[in-house]
Amino acid sequence: MKTVRLIVLSFIIYHLSFSHAVAQPSAMELAADMYPGWNLGNTLEAGPCSWLSNPLDWETGWQGSKTTKQIIDFVKAQGFRSVRIPCSWYIHCDANYNIDTNWLDRVQQIVDYCIDDSLYVVLNDHYDNGWIERSFADRTEQSVSKNCFILGMLWKQIANRFRDYDHHLLFAGMNEPDAAGDNSKDKAGDIATLIRYEQTFVNAVRQTGGNNASRVLVVQSPSTSIDLATDYDIMPQDDVPNAMMLEVHFYAPYNFTMMTKDETWGYQAYYWGSGNHVSGSKHNVTWGEEAYMQSQMRQMRTKYTSKGIPVIMGEFGALWRTMPEGERQEKHDASIYSWYYTLCRYAVYNGIVPFVWDTNACQRPSMDVLNRKTLTVFNQQALDGIVNGCASVKWPVTTGIHPIPSLTTGHVVYDLQGRRMGSSPSTSLSAQKKRGICIVNGKKRFVGER
Repeated sequence: MKTVRLIVLSFIIYHLSFSHAVAQPSAMELAADMYPGWNLGNTLEAGPCSWLSNPLDWETGWQGSKTTKQIIDFVKAQGFRSVRIPCSWYIHCDANYNIDTNWLDRVQQIVDYCIDDSLYVVLNDHYDNGWIERSFADRTEQSVSKNCFILGMLWKQIANRFRDYDHHLLFAGMNEPDAAGDNSKDKAGDIATLIRYEQTFVNAVRQTGGNNASRVLVVQSPSTSIDLATDYDIMPQDDVPNAMMLEVHFYAPYNFTMMTKDETWGYQAYYWGSGNHVSGSKHNVTWGEEAYMQSQMRQMRTKYTSKGIPVIMGEFGALWRTMPEGERQEKHDASIYSWYYTLCRYAVYNGIVPFVWDTNACQRPSMDVLNRKTLTVFNQQALDGIVNGCASVKWPVTTGIHPIPSLTTGHVVYDLQGRRMGSSPSTSLSAQKKRGICIVNGKKRFVGER
């Protein structure tokens, strides 16, 4: 009898412990609240900088502003809801791969600036002098095993430092792993190695326990390519359901977004988008416009977001230029707005969180948006495109339940018990049911904004 009582008591305690556990948002629930995002670029990932004797000063080695709470406040005030923090770790380690505690302290301070502003944070291991991202040419077992060991060491230390942070902090294993690119001689081998690295990252974080046991983690597509993410199955295993995101980057078409001088094989493109081409100019975009963007984003929805795996576009940007004589600045400015607007619109519509790349250079040609030194907007066209593009559509509902704000007036609305609730949208409807599911024209629809 005593044994039976102990078993029953243990059973009750077990279930009570789970009943009091705080449910963590799923990756898709988080993603729906994260856009638009902004990059603290060329800052914590900078280095090695031989001209700066103290590695803590490398933060200003590639741009001139030390990150302050005021900068993060300014970022939030522009409408951004998330900050991606590109960060180096390997270059701040000793010979035994122990991360400098002073560096961990500084990174944590900046993370706290963001968390205190109720911003989401994506903290990664960025280029980091290329120690693993440029390692795919050497896929011998000795090299891959060593890289897995180092990656595990780094992420265990990072994860332990941030173990008690809530769901506003996400970890991203790498940045742009140079796998299966155009110069690869063995794409399948690259993919297998990349998955092995990503699995090492996932396992290392999960093993630290605490909130890391269910924290949302971000893994990268090969070369952060949308096409390669479509062509290959690349997601590692995770025992935690619905706690994984995929990362891709977008800088297309190259002639418009990154090209800085004319070449024999092609010209820089100044003008992008329907209605923005200049008749007779050799600098009109010839590919990669609205239909291409839509197709790229749709690929991610088909393979990932429609299956409950949200995608972050961890970087995107296009060069804002000063037009040479004979070209039209107002058409170029309109092109910049259209590119950012269209990309963000298609991204959000397809369940992709866009994070604009921003490096604080603020000298044209530049794809920067904010001036951290003066706390002013550097590129208003880009910022307006991002904010308006994100606001122009609703985050996709993958359950087949559609948002009621898309309805026009005059629809008769019923609750799930068949009781008429008025017409949509209406004051009586919002007063009766501010959030939840109702029936409109025989279809389930969701009431409430994000």
